Amino acid sequence: MERLQKMLAHAGIASRRKSEQLILDGKVRVNGKVVKELGTKVSHSDTIEVEGVQLEKEQKVYYLLYKPRGVISAVSDDKNRKVVTDFFDTVEKRIYPVGRLDYDTSGLLIMTNDGEFANLLTHPKFEIDKTYVARLKGIPKREDLQKLERGIKLEDGMTAPAKVKLLSADSKTGKAIVQITIHEGRNRQVRRMFDAIGFPVQKLSREQFAFLTLKGLNAGESRELSAHEVKLLRVMAETGKRH
Repeated sequence: MERLQKMLAHAGIASRRKSEQLILDGKVRVNGKVVKELGTKVSHSDTIEVEGVQLEKEQKVYYLLYKPRGVISAVSDDKNRKVVTDFFDTVEKRIYPVGRLDYDTSGLLIMTNDGEFANLLTHPKFEIDKTYVARLKGIPKREDLQKLERGIKLEDGMTAPAKVKLLSADSKTGKAIVQITIHEGRNRQVRRMFDAIGFPVQKLSREQFAFLTLKGLNAGESRELSAHEVKLLRVMAETGKRH
């Protein structure tokens, strides 16, 4: 289920704010009835009309993008910086990212035009593993990493326990490569976790989302998700089953 104004915006009817005004003005019908409540939730099986014109049901598409660094996880940017939709010039559907990766973080990002699917994957109860590889300034000791494994206090509360593995360490350069797996999605969470133990992240990439990996892709490349992959993600979200 998805909020009505959000579905209208995703369909290209109007901006989110203008879509809300259309609803308040009584210009939107759902299954033949005028709807004026902004909290109304609808599904793609509902028949929606805007000013007497029925909303076309767009074919749903699902992509896995290897987002490069220096790209915004958005459909547009007021500073004219490169955005993730720039990599999908040949896709006619109005797709958008599921969640986000920071401007300076690379890695796996899902793109779709399916609002219900996107909501499932970003719901707070949806505890799915996301694995990152971080290059750190400094070489953490085992006891440092164990703090992250137990959960560490950030300004917005305690983190859930993470899985952490030291992949390599270079005493000459004073740098380390660490793999970390979390299932939360707070803003810049991985960077803040390493800051909290005194080892700032110099480079960060999301290598895995649930069972999905970047195998076979270079930065800036993408592929369609298979119907089976989409179904598995839905099942994981709806059942709360972690991978």
